[in-house]
Amino acid sequence: MKKIYPVIITPTGENDYFVEVPDMDIATQGSSIENSIDMARDAISIMAVDMEEDGKPLPAASDISNVKPTADNSIVTLVDVDIEAYKRMLDNRAVRKNCTIPGWLNEAAEAQHINFSAVLQSALIEKLGINASRRN
Repeated sequence: MKKIYPVIITPTGENDYFVEVPDMDIATQGSSIENSIDMARDAISIMAVDMEEDGKPLPAASDISNVKPTADNSIVTLVDVDIEAYKRMLDNRAVRKNCTIPGWLNEAAEAQHINFSAVLQSALIEKLGINASRRN
């Protein structure tokens, strides 16, 4: 589920920005404008996952024209979040799978100190055509 929320980014010093997400009543900080947007995206995603787990509805995003800067040097902008992708990224837990291979293959692999889990993961990534660097 993709959402877009307005945020307010306020410089508070050299390489220091305060980031507000009014629709979720949360704040974070960043070391640059780019980092502030990334931090806002993470904060919104974390809050959204927590709210979903608690059975609470996500707040509707305000119209950006209704969001007022909190200081003269504040920037009001939009941040997009992909909540489903964020949940998939968090779900990187190991899952035990039982598989069967011929005894001779098991012996040969063990003699070579093959990591069965790593080989299976690599084979599944290749078979499914998944770009391992962007698994979310």
